[in-house]
Amino acid sequence: MADTLVADFDVAELLHQLAEHCVELLGATAAGLLLADERGTLHIVAASTEKTRLLELFQVQNDEGPCLDCFASGEPVSVPDLADAMERWPIFAAHAREQDFASVHALPLRLRGEMVGALNLFGVTPAPLSKADLEVAQGLADVATIGILQERALRRSYTLTEQLQHALNSRVVIEQAKGVLAGREGIDVDEAFSRIRSHARSNNLRLTELAREIATGQLKERLSS
Repeated sequence: MADTLVADFDVAELLHQLAEHCVELLGATAAGLLLADERGTLHIVAASTEKTRLLELFQVQNDEGPCLDCFASGEPVSVPDLADAMERWPIFAAHAREQDFASVHALPLRLRGEMVGALNLFGVTPAPLSKADLEVAQGLADVATIGILQERALRRSYTLTEQLQHALNSRVVIEQAKGVLAGREGIDVDEAFSRIRSHARSNNLRLTELAREIATGQLKERLSS
């Protein structure tokens, strides 16, 4: 949270940290995060793995799944066993199970009545989310929501639409950089993203700006793992 009080606060990095912390603290296999644009359409902005990013994208493209229901209702959506969700989300549930996921829990990014997006937690075995883990996950989601809205307050020239659009644009640049680096160095996209983040942290660079340099070819040096 303290990071949101500095001038160069990086929204993209905050959201990726949220996904990572959920995996580390809650024992989830993977996590994905979606934010809404000014029309209320959800977009994938962070994911702990490439497979998760593609699954979240599949969910949005097919207009079906837990994050969409969570965002629409403003309430958590918990499915301990995706086999039980085949009628509710026939397309999403079948595809998620094909990707070896067996459970999903979606939590709202909401401050009072204002919905910003939703967080998905995936597991490879059927399992409920305990009350304690649910509270931790919602707490992390709340911190991210406050961070996003705090950043808007600090930059009064930004509207919420502009701030969220910035996060979405940052995600596009990051995806381009992952692809460029993966192709250039013969590694998978998850490893490429890990190297980009590591290089940004080691050199005190903003994640989005480093990604832009890689995507546009300005930075050609090899990034170590």
